[in-house]
Amino acid sequence: MRKVAVAGLAAALGVTLAGCGGSDGGSDSGKSTVTMWMYPVIDDQAKSKAFWDKVEKDFEAKNAGIDVKIEQQPWDGRQQKVTAALASKKGFDLVLLGPDQIPQYVKQDTVAPLDDAIAADKASFRPNALTALSVDGKLYGVPIYQTITAPIWNKKLLTDAGVTEVPKTWDEVLAAAPKLAAKKTPILLYPGAPETSLNLSFYPILWANGGSVFSADGKKAAFNGPEGVKSLQFLLDLQKAGGLPANAATLANVIEGSPLAQGKVAMYHAAAPIGATQLGAGVGEENVVVGGPIEGAKKVAFGIPGGVVLAKASKVADAAKKFAAYLGSAEVATQLATESGYFTARTDASPTSASPLAKEFEKSLEFAFPGDTHPAARQVMTALAPELQSALQGKKTAQQALDDAAKLVDDQLAATG
Repeated sequence: MRKVAVAGLAAALGVTLAGCGGSDGGSDSGKSTVTMWMYPVIDDQAKSKAFWDKVEKDFEAKNAGIDVKIEQQPWDGRQQKVTAALASKKGFDLVLLGPDQIPQYVKQDTVAPLDDAIAADKASFRPNALTALSVDGKLYGVPIYQTITAPIWNKKLLTDAGVTEVPKTWDEVLAAAPKLAAKKTPILLYPGAPETSLNLSFYPILWANGGSVFSADGKKAAFNGPEGVKSLQFLLDLQKAGGLPANAATLANVIEGSPLAQGKVAMYHAAAPIGATQLGAGVGEENVVVGGPIEGAKKVAFGIPGGVVLAKASKVADAAKKFAAYLGSAEVATQLATESGYFTARTDASPTSASPLAKEFEKSLEFAFPGDTHPAARQVMTALAPELQSALQGKKTAQQALDDAAKLVDDQLAATG
């Protein structure tokens, strides 16, 4: 995340809020108008529109004094637009955010707690979803869905190389790598391109080895400690053993059309359920295995809840909270999971038609970890990713790359307080 000055933000970012919607708290009918920015969590645009139109109508039918306007927004530029809207106090009452975005807005005092919105239903939410969307013990996002990642394997490539069991630990991955390399098959599709989120590349290995991105007080980098060096050295050792594609340093985390889907690489360690479907389309569903989180010192699966967040400047906060609670209800959660392919953030709701592959991913939900949430989390990725790439390109040792990134991060953290 980027820390930005609130004053003059919209001008600095070149973002105009005109036409972005917004709520003045009232309507011609005298009803409270709640405006929400939603994003394409349902890929199919027609299905997405039909779903959210129905959500609006169903809620309004039960709440005659409230009008709801759900405005679809693109993922591109989300961070900048949301930050500008919150700073200008215009644009929306509610917005969909992830755990790594919320802390900076809490620090800027532009979002409001939502504990009371789910008080009656709190026990029905997955505890790790609530924790992920909380800051200093206060809930700032009502969970409406939960994502999860897991390793996906091409079982045929393992069998052809004489690997009879799907590796369950990173040590077993390293041990199996030479057997696959002998067949000219890298074991791991590692996406080393700097634009790839580290939550889907390096961090899962770091977390599995017991490491973290930040120090306990959040004031310094911790990824250059022993756990981080071990994690990056593991990748370099795997690379040396022929376990990574030759272009790993510039690969993106795209499954469709990738060497993995072409049957040229055996595994990707942080795939979403759609990735398993895409792999099956490329190599045959019968060859796809969804594994549990690959273990180091512990099991960790990157997964985040999507949270509905309330703008502190909302003039219809009570109505907005009521709608946020409705979005987090078991009824809507079940419908959204069915349409989106994501999972629910509740223990009393599940999609009506989960595929066998989805059910395998669901087993990793108990290990879901939202990442190291911090106001500077995205800034850190920007500083660290190129250094990891340098190590993969043979330009720096693991320790050098991580220390260089840590110096940049520590300087940034010290400058921003």
